[in-house]
Amino acid sequence: MNLFETAKRHFASQLPFVLFCKPNSHKIVGVFQQNDQLFELKDATESGFAFVSFDGKQRFYLPVSESNVVVDKNNQTDFHLSKEVTASFDENTKNSFENLVANGIQAIQNHQFQKVVLSRKELISVPNFDIVSVFKQLVFNYKTAFNYCFYHPKIGLWIGATPEQFIKIEATTLKTVALAGTQLFDNHLIWENKERVEQQLVTDFITQNLQLFSNEVAVWEPKTVQAGNLAHLKTDISAVIDKENLGQIIDKLHPTPAVCGMPKEPAKQFIVKNEGYDREFYTGFLGELNIDFTSYKTENSDLFVNLRCMKVEEEQASVFVGCGITKDSIPEKEFFETVNKSVTIKKSIV
Repeated sequence: MNLFETAKRHFASQLPFVLFCKPNSHKIVGVFQQNDQLFELKDATESGFAFVSFDGKQRFYLPVSESNVVVDKNNQTDFHLSKEVTASFDENTKNSFENLVANGIQAIQNHQFQKVVLSRKELISVPNFDIVSVFKQLVFNYKTAFNYCFYHPKIGLWIGATPEQFIKIEATTLKTVALAGTQLFDNHLIWENKERVEQQLVTDFITQNLQLFSNEVAVWEPKTVQAGNLAHLKTDISAVIDKENLGQIIDKLHPTPAVCGMPKEPAKQFIVKNEGYDREFYTGFLGELNIDFTSYKTENSDLFVNLRCMKVEEEQASVFVGCGITKDSIPEKEFFETVNKSVTIKKSIV
């Protein structure tokens, strides 16, 4: 029985599993837990596939010790181009989100915080949803993203294609990125001051917190990266760490200003009070913790921020999208940024 048949069988039997394909990888990995127990992460010393919520209160994983692992080739001949999706929205949704952004800008002007990341969820109908077909579409469309399909009967079905690394660890070297600013991709795009300020806030937050645990922190110059139809500003950051501090480092960095705001706590409080819905695992993090599932190296971790994702329940999907707000934000422009981001997921399920 191959990888995808095993995933369908596990899903039908209501057993936990994850399918994932790393950025630019030629391998697809399946981790199939052999019981339906919900395992909780305690201190980041565990080994398995982590799945953690935005607020950090739900911290779960599929333990490698309780799972069968299947690795298969990323066979592009099995995939096909998806249809083009026309960005659509209704005026009530637009007005509601623009009011939320305006309130965020007012809070910044009142010196409550410097930046806040605000989001919304969009409900779409997904009759006859096929987890394998959608996952294959994501892998085909977004080769530079971390593509995944995660299911646990006590959590739900989540699927996505995220462009953002949270942290990657090889032995004592930690690598991460500051990712902020979004535009539709164009070979001649220009980054405005608003986006550069947003990017610098994220970079400063990460480096300052890593310096609490390392005397060797390196920061590279920002560069433009493409993620599907979008472009982002990205800064690479690395540090030499003691792995015993991994749990503390995760707690300091998550959620980053790229998905929450800065300072973190007042921005987080504003989000919880004003967004009007529970993000759950959107803008949380996920991935390999203290294990490389293809080599079984236990000194490696590869974690990603859970962006460009959706939660599927019966024949309805919640698509999550958000954007970073600073004092220079324009509410209508921010709304259309979320519309553009929603296309990432939608084009893989039509």
